Amino acid sequence: MLVIKVSKTNKDEVLQKAIDLLKKGGIIAYPAETFYGIGAKFDMEKSLERIYEIKKRPKMKAMPLIIGDRRLLSVVAASVTDIAIYLMEKFWPGPLTLIFQAKEGLSKYIAGDTNKVAIRIPGKSFALDLAKIIDFPITATSANLSGMPPAKDARTVMRYFEDDMDLLVDSGLTPGGLPSTIVDVTEVKITIIREGAVSKESLREFLNGSI
Repeated sequence: MLVIKVSKTNKDEVLQKAIDLLKKGGIIAYPAETFYGIGAKFDMEKSLERIYEIKKRPKMKAMPLIIGDRRLLSVVAASVTDIAIYLMEKFWPGPLTLIFQAKEGLSKYIAGDTNKVAIRIPGKSFALDLAKIIDFPITATSANLSGMPPAKDARTVMRYFEDDMDLLVDSGLTPGGLPSTIVDVTEVKITIIREGAVSKESLREFLNGSI
């Protein structure tokens, strides 16, 4: 596994290296605004399968995605509701994952058995910098073995995976904290699947109590 410590002087270089690897089907570990995540191009089936294998992740658990521009929703989501747009305008970029109806043909590793897809624009981080300059969604599953704590630093990622990835972007210690809140926006009335960094109270207040 190639490990590169990212800094202000080499960030553009590291971003390009990450993009080149993703386009070739590589798997990378990268720092997000809370923990480290594992990235692969959303439509590289063998790469997605490889993530499940190295994480020992149950096959029924679909993988979330990150994007850097809302226009990329049309690549993976079948439709976007008005309330989803309303939530995106308020909480993206940030720790709010929205679940949409998946576009037909999306990998089972992304859409799962429910044929839905979980997406967000991440908050300020290397993950956001990366998402902004690529023209495709990438996975954002946590860089840990299934059932183990998420990784807050590169050393933990290396301990979990050794040489199982192609690139580890090391930005030091990430902030940690609560994971993203997950909200299903496939229906007119939203459903909170997991409460995290965006509280239920914040959502209720923003939506005038309509949840």
